[in-house]
Amino acid sequence: MYDRLKEVVQRLPESPGVYRFYNDEDVLIYVGKAKSLKKRVSSYFNKAAGVNRKTLKLVSEIERIDFTVSNSEFDALLLENNFIKQNQPKYNILLKDDKTFPYLVILKERFPRIIYTRKYIPKQGEYFGPFSSVVAMKNVLELTLKLYSIRTCNLLLTEANIAQKKFKVCLEYHLGNCKGPCEAFQDEKSYLEEIDQARNILKGNLSIVYQNFTNNMKTAAANMEFERAHLYKEKLDTLERFQSKSLVVNRDLTDIDVCTITSTESYAYVNYLQITEGAIIFSKTIEVKKKLDEPDDEILSFSVFEFREQTHSKNKLILSNIAVTLLEDKVENVIPQIGDKRKLLALSIKNALELKKEREIFREGKKSKQKEVLMILQKDLHLQNLPLIIECFDNSNFQGTTPVASMVRFVDGKADKKGYRHFNIKTVEGPNDFASMKEIVGRRYKRILEEAGKLPSLIVVDGGKGQLSSAVEALQELNIYGQIPIIGIAKRLEEIYYPDDSLPLHISKKSPGLLLLQQIRDEAHRFAITFHRQKRSKGALKTEMEGLEGIGEKTAMTLLQHFKSVKKIKNASFEEIEKLVGKKKAEIILGIKEKEVN
Repeated sequence: MYDRLKEVVQRLPESPGVYRFYNDEDVLIYVGKAKSLKKRVSSYFNKAAGVNRKTLKLVSEIERIDFTVSNSEFDALLLENNFIKQNQPKYNILLKDDKTFPYLVILKERFPRIIYTRKYIPKQGEYFGPFSSVVAMKNVLELTLKLYSIRTCNLLLTEANIAQKKFKVCLEYHLGNCKGPCEAFQDEKSYLEEIDQARNILKGNLSIVYQNFTNNMKTAAANMEFERAHLYKEKLDTLERFQSKSLVVNRDLTDIDVCTITSTESYAYVNYLQITEGAIIFSKTIEVKKKLDEPDDEILSFSVFEFREQTHSKNKLILSNIAVTLLEDKVENVIPQIGDKRKLLALSIKNALELKKEREIFREGKKSKQKEVLMILQKDLHLQNLPLIIECFDNSNFQGTTPVASMVRFVDGKADKKGYRHFNIKTVEGPNDFASMKEIVGRRYKRILEEAGKLPSLIVVDGGKGQLSSAVEALQELNIYGQIPIIGIAKRLEEIYYPDDSLPLHISKKSPGLLLLQQIRDEAHRFAITFHRQKRSKGALKTEMEGLEGIGEKTAMTLLQHFKSVKKIKNASFEEIEKLVGKKKAEIILGIKEKEVN
């Protein structure tokens, strides 16, 4: 396979672009960007490159490579981002957020209202935000409604409706919060002037609003309109109180994005701030799970792009603690060393470190809880040692056909899916659960002994005395019986059986230890059933094809080995099948597919 893929790689262009890796089910598993497609993709297949274990696992799953050429590396980033969002490949990092951000919007209507929403539909109006929280968004909206007379009703204020006097002013008018455009007490021109002023607050341009109120106050005072001057003074006080809560550095720092990263071996923590006139108008910190040991600069560049896209940022300056390698045209990246910009950077790093600390405490707490459950299980089962590694076996067959088995592995109380194993029953004919259990347990631990692997702390057999006795025989033949505790768990009454003990142990149904055992047993059963269904499906197609004149076992196996699944055979084109088995056999197989459709 590597030889075939290397031939594909040799034909790749030296241009920038996006490459895509697909597995044997033709599912997209990884998307990457590159300055040179040929050089970047070649590095995955260069054994001397010293690639990490996770990347080797990715490479082992690649069945097909596709690519798209772009004009620049930044354009490749745009393409990569789109492919990741549409397909969510399992080896790509994802900046997940299960909720949308709140926005404020000036609606496109006569006498426009200002409302908040989580849906971004530009044609409905002029959007401001997003805001990092509903509280922050409501604070801005409350400030706007305090400073300006913006209607909050949803009346349809057309010229005809107002002329026909369809509406009456409400309590908001009498409280002085609205000037009554519904009864033509305020004309559209003066209302839109207030909307224009409110727009500055929504944009975060508070200095313009501050200057405007100051000028109006001075003008009113000069004209001896002291009540009006006092009104503007109150508005200035409201604005200053709002600014005092949000001001972080001097007001000269405006239109800046700040993005910083700190990381561990498995996770990265990224904080993003948007600054306007020295105030933080947006803040978000996320945790990113590393998939292929991605370097910090790669994660940061991806995060900066994603955050700027989410917040619709057009800021031309990005502050960061490490270099952002991919930037839009005319956007500058600076790593400040002193001054107020450095203070902003320090604040961003502090936010990232806070999330890191919080998540590490959470994970440690989870580990402690899992350890506590294992200690309860140890006590329930009277074990000498903590059952840190538990392996559970289960058989599955359907009316005696296609017997298979499974083994699941739990480490520190959590599923270790890399340690799961499927077994085809090789030495047993017919539905014999006892003999099947002996075979798979023997095969499992014989291999571990041969490879000098690590034996589990506890073996669990799904079943009663019969299955347990069979598993014990397998351990005895390997001379390891007594080295590993082994139990059986019967489904009906959740009874625990020990070797050489005719009476079962009954653990409290509320015991966390029993709940963990049930979870492990149920997972082994699920894993076995899933494998059995796959085998039956493949066997059914093979039997169906072998029953046709001109189609034998060899042809059926050739198709299954090439396409890997029944679904892919059924979806394959006539040309693909013909290439493998010839035109005559392809026509016969095509007949099966047509019958299924009809």
